[in-house]
Amino acid sequence: QCGKVFSQKIILKNHLRIHTGEKPFQCSQCTKAFSQYSSLSDHMRIHTGEKTFQCSHCDKMFSLISSLMRHQRIHTGEKPYQCSQCTKAFPQNSSLDVHMKT
Repeated sequence: QCGKVFSQKIILKNHLRIHTGEKPFQCSQCTKAFSQYSSLSDHMRIHTGEKTFQCSHCDKMFSLISSLMRHQRIHTGEKPYQCSQCTKAFPQNSSLDVHMKT
């Protein structure tokens, strides 16, 4: 479908779930389901409270690496989400979405 090639059949099988929407990995604590086992493992940290990712600027801890990366933009001033209609840029995609609706 997307043209990607994989050296192992199991990796292809895992990738195909992105296209099929299959989510065989169910969280035992809530209703969320995931296409990849690694995503379920990451998600479980929310329930356990495990926070393994630390901000190097303020020492705040996060469960997910993506949350840490989003947080670090506070310190760096990075604004990677650019409005296509004006010159404004935003640190989070959700902020750009709000801007685009106004």
